[in-house]
Amino acid sequence: MRGVHTPCYDALVIGGGPGGSCAANLLAQQGLKVVVFEKEVFPRFHIGESLLPYNRGIFEELGVLDALAKAGFPRKTGAQFHLGNGSAGTRFQFRQGRFNRETEIFQVERARFDEILLRQAAKAGAEVHEGWTAGRIEADSDPITLEVKDPAGTLHTFRGRFLVDASGRGNLSGNQQGLRIMHPRLKKLAIYAHFTGVELDPGEAGGDTVIYRLENQWFWIIPISAEKTSVGLVTDRDAFQQSRARPEEAFQAAVRSSPDLARRLAGARRLGELEVTADFSYANRTFASPRVIRVGDAAAFIDPIFSSGVFLAMHSARLAAQAIVQAHRQGTDGLAQFRRYERRMRAALAQYSRMVELYYTHPFIELFLQPRGRLDIPSAVNAMLAGELQGGWKVRWRLNLFYWMVRLQRRIGFVPHLSHAPVVPQPETTPAVG
Repeated sequence: MRGVHTPCYDALVIGGGPGGSCAANLLAQQGLKVVVFEKEVFPRFHIGESLLPYNRGIFEELGVLDALAKAGFPRKTGAQFHLGNGSAGTRFQFRQGRFNRETEIFQVERARFDEILLRQAAKAGAEVHEGWTAGRIEADSDPITLEVKDPAGTLHTFRGRFLVDASGRGNLSGNQQGLRIMHPRLKKLAIYAHFTGVELDPGEAGGDTVIYRLENQWFWIIPISAEKTSVGLVTDRDAFQQSRARPEEAFQAAVRSSPDLARRLAGARRLGELEVTADFSYANRTFASPRVIRVGDAAAFIDPIFSSGVFLAMHSARLAAQAIVQAHRQGTDGLAQFRRYERRMRAALAQYSRMVELYYTHPFIELFLQPRGRLDIPSAVNAMLAGELQGGWKVRWRLNLFYWMVRLQRRIGFVPHLSHAPVVPQPETTPAVG
């Protein structure tokens, strides 16, 4: 069946996740006529629960900060990184970062978090359709046309002056135009689920994101409510496929390889099935074209290690909304504004991409887990972990020096070398009696 919607909107938004709901909210606040199409019905399960402190300013703009604070989500004031064998580890506290302007945030259960954001977009004035699946995009004309199926399977055509693709890793417009480029060195696979009964640290540190770095893979532990904790394994895709292990087998074998991780999960019970996601590191060749702009994972996704996904999705949505509002008021197709948007987003992505790629090298782990306070380099790293994208030269030169030290660590040894080998307990000695 086919139906036709004749009204023309100022902006069509594909996807009701953090990027789509943020863009729709901000556009509606500026008086634009906005419609959002979300293929699922909220609340729904989603991964990517750890936020960055610099999300806070965006939440204030959206008008959701109070609602998030009242939702009872755990406070996140830091992040921990440990070697799997327990021989080294460090905790970054955001308030101790000299360059951090934001120092804490929430860990969130995405089912509740995303629903709060989408409902706020509707409250701001956006028209929201859940269970509606976006399809073919015709962007060569003004207005753009978008085909969408409603929950009953009826096909509708919507028209709009601009289109925001926030379809996540579904990457609707990018895939239709053949723009996706997979990252050549980050071919990873994630196996994850929610658990109850995970052992967390006492006090404030119990809200931390906790990372365990194994030799060729790593685990995340993210508390998302008083009862639930997200636990996930990120491993090499090709190695997993060659092993022919089932996801459950690979997950449990990796847990057993880390005594401290095994201790934390000893009393844990899984809530639901293990989920598997592969090939998530990619970028589109372009983030925008006349009247079409891609935000969040529909533009690019790097890697989950530093929890930048939701922050970058909402940061990009805010920049995209600013570009659309400006183009709308000037009566243009937005291309000039969208090009500026793309330059800013590629610069932001490059900052995280550089650190992510180095994270998978052993010299990086040796320096990262054994920070030295000299020249405030740990504060610059802390700023990146918090989401500081406008730290300026005072942060950039320190990060560049850190990356230079990583490349020389193997030869010079700025800090002691570390091993992933199991730590053998030393036998106790009996003191001589004389």
